[in-house]
Amino acid sequence: MLTSIRTFLHPEGYHGKKRRPPFFEGWFYKCVDARGENRLAVIPGIALHREPEQDHAFIQILDGRSGRSYYHRLQASQFSASPRSLEQCIGSNRFSRGGMALEITGEEWQLKGELCFGPFTPWPVTLRSPGAMGWYAWAPFMECNHGVVSFDHELGGKVILNGEEIDFNGGRGYIEKDWGRSFPQAYIWLQSNHFPVPGTSFMASVAIIPWLGRAFPGFIIGLHHRHHLYRLATYTGALLEALEVGDAEILLQICDRQHRLSVRAERSATGLLHSPTPQGMQGRIAETLGGTISLRLDRMDTRETILEQTGLHAGIDAAGDLPALLALLHRNS
Repeated sequence: MLTSIRTFLHPEGYHGKKRRPPFFEGWFYKCVDARGENRLAVIPGIALHREPEQDHAFIQILDGRSGRSYYHRLQASQFSASPRSLEQCIGSNRFSRGGMALEITGEEWQLKGELCFGPFTPWPVTLRSPGAMGWYAWAPFMECNHGVVSFDHELGGKVILNGEEIDFNGGRGYIEKDWGRSFPQAYIWLQSNHFPVPGTSFMASVAIIPWLGRAFPGFIIGLHHRHHLYRLATYTGALLEALEVGDAEILLQICDRQHRLSVRAERSATGLLHSPTPQGMQGRIAETLGGTISLRLDRMDTRETILEQTGLHAGIDAAGDLPALLALLHRNS
């Protein structure tokens, strides 16, 4: 029991040691160079199946500039990770709080090099609210759990992607992760840490959450600005006032007693990534790393505008049965 509690208080660590399959866990490392010309997502993880012969480790790569992606599959025995810290090893690839060392060679993709990370800006963890999930993190039957390891940090180093050297010195990074049985039936995910005010970072997730035989539209939103984290989530009592999903644009409006947040996200060219389902890594999601997210945060009492900015190089997903999500939201409004 004590070991389980310690694990939950480290959302960056590995949660799958004693989990029954199906189970997945993946860490999302987003890296953008100083000019914003190169955007790279590197996603190491593990997929455990009901049929053990299908168990495998993986490293996914998304090149945000070209939209090309690659799924590098390895034996599950080549995966190891710490349950209490950010530390994964997959084959000869290493990931940690200090950086990552990559050596991926496939028939169509080669990615080699080392990147170092500056100081992290994590989502705070407390016993009452262990990270982005809030008290929901303690629920043992959640379909999918989410963690924000670092809202924003500096990058250093270089990699060689398919023969081209990419210099990430002075760039910015972001790290989050997911673990559980499957991605939600439908979800929307938005993220950017490239706003005019350095250190400002935003992430939002809206999804269908199965709960005790029923389902509800749950959401987590974190806006880190001027050393303060604004949290608007289902578990904080915030309300999702509006959600519109179009082919190229997503609109959100959320409020609580103190603040109202308006969000406008615009998608760009996407690349396909594998995603977890109860049957394995068989899902496909279209993700962009080149979108824009415009935010306006107002105080409810004085109507003062705290923040009105647009973030670049945004990660944006809108996947699954989105009409079901919108219908569920309408029924719960």
